[in-house]
Amino acid sequence: MFYTANPDGYHELLPGVRLKTLVHGERMHFTEVKFVKGAKVPMHKHPHEQTGYVVKGALRFDVDGEILIAKPGDSWNIASNVPHSAEALEETAVIEVFSPVREDYLAMM
Repeated sequence: MFYTANPDGYHELLPGVRLKTLVHGERMHFTEVKFVKGAKVPMHKHPHEQTGYVVKGALRFDVDGEILIAKPGDSWNIASNVPHSAEALEETAVIEVFSPVREDYLAMM
């Protein structure tokens, strides 16, 4: 699968949180997520391992009770089934990889 950059294809995941699948394979899922300032992803967990990188902006994470601030150039890995939440401290764009593939995100394509 190959992705050519374009401004289309975003889906509102939550208020102020827009997600787009860039590419996926059998075991990995590559996404871009854009947040408006103040947008929140509530505490949740999932069976997917999650790795991310901040392209611009800043996110405040709560990862199983540990508070972390991620800024451009910062990255993270959240293990499967670990509770986590996020809040955009400013307009933010991140790239995230999930394994296994997020079937719920594929359904939005």
